[in-house]
Amino acid sequence: MSALKLLTCIGLEETTARSALENPKLLSDLIAIIQEAGVDNGCDKHIGKLLYTVAARYMNGHRPQHLSTVLRYIASGKMRSHQLEAALEYITAARRESVDLAKFERACGIVPLEDVKAAVDTVINRNKEKLLAERYAAFKLSALVAQVRELQPHADHRDVKAALDGQLYELLGEKTGDAHKSRKTNKARVPEQLPEEDLDPFSSFPSPLDNTGPHVDVELSDGTVFRPSNSREKLEKHLSATGGAVVTRFPPEPNGYSHLGHGKAMGMNFGFACEANGKCYLRLDDTNPEGESDEFTANIQDMVQWLGWKPFKVTYCSDYFEELYEKAVELIKRGYAYVDHQTPAEVKEYREKLLESPWRNRPIDESLELFEQMRAGAVPEGQATLRMKQDMKSNNGNMLDLVAYRIKFASHPRTKDKWCIYPTYDYSHCIVDSLENITHSLCTLEFETRRVSYYWLLDKLDMYLPYVWEYGRLNVSNNLLSKRKLKYLVDKQMVDGWDDPRLLTLAGLRRRGVPPNAINNFCRALGRTRSDNLISTDLVDHFVREELNKTAPRTMVVFQPLKVTIINFEGHEQDQVVEAKRFPDANSPTYKIPFTKTIYIERTDFREHDSKDYYGLSKGKSVLLRYAFPITCVDYVCVDGEVVELLATYDPLKAIKPKGVIHWVPEAAPGTKQLTVEVRLFGKLFKSEDPRLHSNWLEDFNPQSKEVINDAVALHCLKDVKCGDCFQFERKGYFVVDRDSSSCKTVFNRIVALKSSFRG
Repeated sequence: MSALKLLTCIGLEETTARSALENPKLLSDLIAIIQEAGVDNGCDKHIGKLLYTVAARYMNGHRPQHLSTVLRYIASGKMRSHQLEAALEYITAARRESVDLAKFERACGIVPLEDVKAAVDTVINRNKEKLLAERYAAFKLSALVAQVRELQPHADHRDVKAALDGQLYELLGEKTGDAHKSRKTNKARVPEQLPEEDLDPFSSFPSPLDNTGPHVDVELSDGTVFRPSNSREKLEKHLSATGGAVVTRFPPEPNGYSHLGHGKAMGMNFGFACEANGKCYLRLDDTNPEGESDEFTANIQDMVQWLGWKPFKVTYCSDYFEELYEKAVELIKRGYAYVDHQTPAEVKEYREKLLESPWRNRPIDESLELFEQMRAGAVPEGQATLRMKQDMKSNNGNMLDLVAYRIKFASHPRTKDKWCIYPTYDYSHCIVDSLENITHSLCTLEFETRRVSYYWLLDKLDMYLPYVWEYGRLNVSNNLLSKRKLKYLVDKQMVDGWDDPRLLTLAGLRRRGVPPNAINNFCRALGRTRSDNLISTDLVDHFVREELNKTAPRTMVVFQPLKVTIINFEGHEQDQVVEAKRFPDANSPTYKIPFTKTIYIERTDFREHDSKDYYGLSKGKSVLLRYAFPITCVDYVCVDGEVVELLATYDPLKAIKPKGVIHWVPEAAPGTKQLTVEVRLFGKLFKSEDPRLHSNWLEDFNPQSKEVINDAVALHCLKDVKCGDCFQFERKGYFVVDRDSSSCKTVFNRIVALKSSFRG
C-alpha cells in the first residue's frame, strides 16, 4: 500500500496526507504509529486524527515512554481528543517503569467499565420505584444518562448507554407499545440512538433550587474520596440572593478579538439563561495585564451586542481583586496555600516527579508575611508565587499545587498600578463564579480536568458550588480559532488586521458581510454536545446563504469584462430598457437596465473552441442575456493572440431558445463614466482541513487566500451604495460593500459563493 493510500485510509484529508509526505520525519513517525496501533487496514477518522496528532505534536525527536499504552487506547476508540494531552502527560510525568492502568484512566478521564456499571446501578436503584410503576415511559433515556454523568462525568457515552440498556431490560423486559405511544406526546422526542451526547443536556441540569450535589466524586492520593456538595444552609443563602433564577456567565479574556468559537459560547451561556428566564453576566476575565487592552474589551462588548445578546450586567474579574486577595489570605490561614520560591523550570520538574516544593510546609505566618510583601511590591518579579496546597501525588495535573498569584509589575488597563500581584485563572475563575452566584458554569472541554481543582478551592473556602458542565470546543475546517495564533497572524501582518474577512473572528465575519442571525443559527444547529468535532466551513456558508437569500437584492457585475458589439442594434433603439428582478419570487420588485449596442460579458463566457458540454458563447453559438435577449456570436477580434472584442447579433423577438444564460453589463450612457468596482475574493486561509494537526501550522498558511479584482464592470445602480450594503451578484455570489470604499472606488467583499456543497 502506498504511503498516501495508508494515510487516507485512516481518515486523513488528502491535503493533510500530502503535506505529511513532504515531511520525512513526520511521515516515518506516523507510519510507525499506524502500524503499532494495528490500524494499517483503515480506521475511524477520529482515531486517525488522534494518531496524526501524536506523530505531529508529541514525538519531537524522541518516542515517549509507554506510548504503546496510549496507542492501544486510541485504537480501541476509548480516547477522545481532549484526553490525549493528559494521557501523554501521565505516561511521561514520573518516568514510570510500568503503567498503572487504573491510575492512567483516572488521570486522563477514562472511566473503567465496572465504574460505569456501578454508577448505572446507583441510578437504577434510585429510580427503581418509578421505573417499575411507569416502565419505559418514566424517563427519557437521556435523563437517566444525565444522572449517570452526575456520578461519572467522564464516562464514555457508549458504555453508559449499553449499561443502561442492559439494566433496564433486566428490570423491565421488552418495551411495550404503550411506552412508544407515551413518547409521541413529547414535543421534542430524543431518538433512541443518541449521538455522542444528549441532544438537549440543559433539560437534565439541576434546578438552582436543587443544586446540592455531589459535584464530583474523586479519590485523592491519600485514599480519601472528595465529594463536595452544597449544604442546605449554603444553598438557601445563594437562593436568597438569586430568587431561584438561573444565572450564567460568558467570561472571555480580553486578550484578542472574539471569534466564532465565542459566538458558540455566547449561545450556550446567554441562550441557556434566556430559555430558563434567567440572567447572564458578561464578565471580562482581565487577570493578565500584559496581554489585555481596552481595544479587545471594546470588541468583546461590541460583538455581544451585534449578536443580539443582552447581558444582565457587565463585570470584570478586576472588580473583585480585593475580595480575591482576602480569600487568598484566608486560604493561607486555613493551611491550604503557601508562598513558593521555585522557578518555573523547578516547578515543572517537581510536578513531573510528583515532588513537594521545599517551601510547601513553611509556617502559615511566614507565608502571610511574604504574601503581604508581594502585594506591597517588596518582592521582585519571578521571585515568589502563591501556590495552593492541593495533592502533589495526584494523577490529575490540575491538582499539583496550582499557582494562585504571581507578581507582575505591569500596568493594568483598569486598575493601572494599584496591584503588582495578579490572580491566575485557576484561582479566580471559580471564586468569582461563586461571588456572582452563578448557578451553571458552562465551559469548553479542555477545562474538564480542571473541574476537581475548581471544586477543591471553593470547598476549602466554604463557598457556594455552581454546577459545572463542559461542551465541545468549536473547530472549523481550514481555519484556526486560537487567539494566540490569530494574534500572530495579525502582528506579523500575514492578514489585514483582526477584522480581515478571511478570519473567523466575529469582526472579520461582520466585515465579510455575514449576518448575525446566520451565526446564531449556525451555533444553534451545532447542538449542545460534548463532541469535539471539526465542522466544515460548508455548514457555516449554508446558514449565511439561507439568510442572505432572503435579504440581499440581485444585481449584475462582470469581473473580467469582454466587450461585445451588437452589430444589428439600430440607433433608434438607444432608449431600450429591460426589467430585472431584485429577488427570485414572483412578486419581487424590479429595476431597469438599459440595453445598449455595446455590452460587457465575462471573459470566461466565451471560448474560441466550442464543445458539446459548453453552454457559453462561441463563434456561431447563441446564449440568452439574463433578463434581456438572445445573442449570437458571429465573429471576434484578436490583438496579439488575445480576444478583445466579440461581434454579435441579437434577437429582439426572442425566437432563438439557447440553453445557456449569462449575465452582462451595458455600456455607460454617453457622457457618463463606466462604473468600475474592486472585488475581493477570499479563499481558505489554510490549505489543509485541520491545520491544528500540523507540527508547523504556519507552513499550512495559504498566501493565495485573497484575490483582488480591479476594474470589474458594474451596473450603474450600484453607484451610490454604502458600507455594509449586501447584494447577490448573479452567477457570482453574495457581496458586501467594504469599509475601504471611497468616492473614487467602491470595494466589494465576497461573503460567500452561490454554490453550496453542504448536504443537510
